[in-house]
Amino acid sequence: MQDQQLAASALRKINRRFIPLLFTCFVAAWLDRVNVGFAALTMNNELGLSSTAFGIGAGIFFLTYFALELPSNLLLERYGARRWIARIMLSWGVLSAAMVFVQGEKSFYALRFLLGAAEAGFFPGIVFFLSLWVPAAARGRITASFLLAMPVASVIGGPLSGMLMQLDGIGGLHGWQWMFLVEALPAILLAPMVLHVLRDSPAQAEWLTDAERDWLSRTLAADAVKAPTNHEGAWKLLLNPLVLVLGVVYFGVVGLNYGMSFFLPQIVKEFGVSVGQTGFVTAIPFGIAAIGMIWWGRRSDRLRERRFHLLLPLVLTVIGLTGSTLVEPPALRLVLLSVAAFGIFSALPIFWTLPSAVLPVSSVAAGIAIINSLGNLSGFVDSYAVGAIKDMTGSFAGGMQLIAGFGAVSVGLLILITRNIAWARMDSVAADDVAEPFSRQAT
Repeated sequence: MQDQQLAASALRKINRRFIPLLFTCFVAAWLDRVNVGFAALTMNNELGLSSTAFGIGAGIFFLTYFALELPSNLLLERYGARRWIARIMLSWGVLSAAMVFVQGEKSFYALRFLLGAAEAGFFPGIVFFLSLWVPAAARGRITASFLLAMPVASVIGGPLSGMLMQLDGIGGLHGWQWMFLVEALPAILLAPMVLHVLRDSPAQAEWLTDAERDWLSRTLAADAVKAPTNHEGAWKLLLNPLVLVLGVVYFGVVGLNYGMSFFLPQIVKEFGVSVGQTGFVTAIPFGIAAIGMIWWGRRSDRLRERRFHLLLPLVLTVIGLTGSTLVEPPALRLVLLSVAAFGIFSALPIFWTLPSAVLPVSSVAAGIAIINSLGNLSGFVDSYAVGAIKDMTGSFAGGMQLIAGFGAVSVGLLILITRNIAWARMDSVAADDVAEPFSRQAT
């Protein structure tokens, strides 16, 4: 009983201190990453960009993101999450604001390339940071609370981007330039807050009692004992079959996400609505996804089950995205796209509980970075493919079907690799000590 009370108290404090800030930071990051999809509604015509050129520019972000992900996470371990995450936010905010200077294909490619380098390491760094603070049994809910920023950013960003793009001509700037400038400011302003609020380890948490720190240390140590114990160097992990398979799986999983986030504004615009209306319509699937993500993560923690909670939403995503390309009525297409959005955003936090459960403790930070960087190559491959297919066929349908196909491959691989691992169900007493009081008291 005492451990349950300590669990509830400690996790409530961690949740309230870190999650609102990390959530806000990720909203800013996600908005700066995908608002190029809204810019395309007018920027492509004004700059003479083809769908293929836009796809290359949207996706080239992920080449430097891929190349620098692992080095960034290793530097985060060396210098601490507090300093490194603040550095990432400041640099990406400045470069996102610099998108106002885009004048054609070359400058578009160059700035997206630099933006990927600036943001590399942010997401896996946060996932690793949470693994240092949150016991495994509560990690699904906490991770869902953080990842909720993605659909929420799209819910906020859709209407906001639509309204900012109505500022066309003011101050001699295009609407899309105003959008890039205004939406870059939160990242710059949040950087000093990260330095002030974050702590690199529970030992530095002056806001926890001695008993809470002791409970947290014991619980995290128990989680570490259950994890694999073999030791591999960070670069050797690049040849680890499990890490590579998880990277391939994440390629298909996150590709479903980027397919929605980058191209949904253009798909919705084809419904015959205005730019402003497009912002509000695109918010609908992401609003449903936001509700589903937090509910599904809580359900997974409460039932202490991971496998079904990962596979079912991914299947729904593949069905919804594929179905949206096979029907004509805009309302029905929006329903199916909403199903797809619910599925992919509900699956993501469950997926990110997997690496820390199957990788050695000493390899978790590097493993997460490798999986994330390999998976995020889909941002380049899928964006380029969708743009090229759009130019060839005049439709987004073929590109969305390709992305859904990659997602189906990921489902198949996950079925195979998650059959007989303890991560699928958490049946230990320790899980009860963490999950139950947290589900009752922490919000």
